[in-house]
Amino acid sequence: MARILAIESSCDETAAAVIENETTILSSVVASQLSVHAKYGGVVPELASREHLRAVVPVVREAMSAAGLQWRDLDAVAATSGPGLAGALLVGLTYAKAISFATGIPLIAVNHIEGHIHAVILEAAQRGTPVELPALAMIVSGGHTHLFEARAAGGYRLMGRTRDDAAGEAFDKVAKLLGFGYPGGPVIDRLAPCGDPDAVRFTSAKMKGNNLDFSFSGLKTAVLRWVESHEMTAEIEVRKALLRATPWPTTEQWLEVTPAATLDLVASFQRTVVDELLKHAVNATDQLEGIRSLIVSGGVACNSGLREAVNSRSVGIPVHFPSPGLSTDNAVMIAAAAFPKFRAGQFADLDAAAEPNLALA
Repeated sequence: MARILAIESSCDETAAAVIENETTILSSVVASQLSVHAKYGGVVPELASREHLRAVVPVVREAMSAAGLQWRDLDAVAATSGPGLAGALLVGLTYAKAISFATGIPLIAVNHIEGHIHAVILEAAQRGTPVELPALAMIVSGGHTHLFEARAAGGYRLMGRTRDDAAGEAFDKVAKLLGFGYPGGPVIDRLAPCGDPDAVRFTSAKMKGNNLDFSFSGLKTAVLRWVESHEMTAEIEVRKALLRATPWPTTEQWLEVTPAATLDLVASFQRTVVDELLKHAVNATDQLEGIRSLIVSGGVACNSGLREAVNSRSVGIPVHFPSPGLSTDNAVMIAAAAFPKFRAGQFADLDAAAEPNLALA
């Protein structure tokens, strides 16, 4: 029996979790910073670091209490070492080092992106439908849009990545442009079914070089040009006023201040992003020999349009999504990714550095 405590602090969630024997989740605690960053329209790195400092000790204590464990019951402590915001990463990693030093248990440094992959692997194993390797892993979030080959023998090969905005970042920027505030991805997902996805035609980015790379900056600019040409200033100001009066409007409240033409724009934007993601995933599976599964993970994996598209269009191999709770940043995924390293004795030294641009290999 082995138990690992994990800490995640790469962006704007402070999380801690304890897992026993790869798949048994003993506790999972997440402290969100959404209310802190919402008024700024995005994550402010300095504020994120300060909030992590405030939250990390009580969050870890709560995770240990919920698991019913003492420090002596742990076999290792894991933390995200990158990629992410430098200051935010330092908080979680430094606290994990302190726990390791004080208790004598080994420290495990985990790649955040690998954590998203292992969130899916963990839940698939719990369901009794394990992910078959090699798999294609598509990680889609506010900071990442990557395609990896996850190999059966271990290790990863980067197949494609965004050259500019990540998909989740594009959702948030377009939502902010339209007056829906931050975070905007969930609002767009809720409103998209109310519009016509064929109403506005957006062109796909033409990529030179690696055709599995993504680009969403041009799509974001196309939405901006559409807004500028349709005199939307007044309605956008109405939505901003709604946000000031009601920080978290309901779908019904958004619909009252969003004309049909704007709903069509939202639906068309989401359709275009989803089509791009699915097209690249299918192209990658066609280019790779022997791929047996598709993993879709990261915050955008919560998007209902993406889930429906993947489920309705056959990609020829089993597709695995995480549950909504393990799609966004959490510590369960960090603990899940730590277990193979624990079994292999791949421990980190107490001078392990936080690496904001850490690659997955």
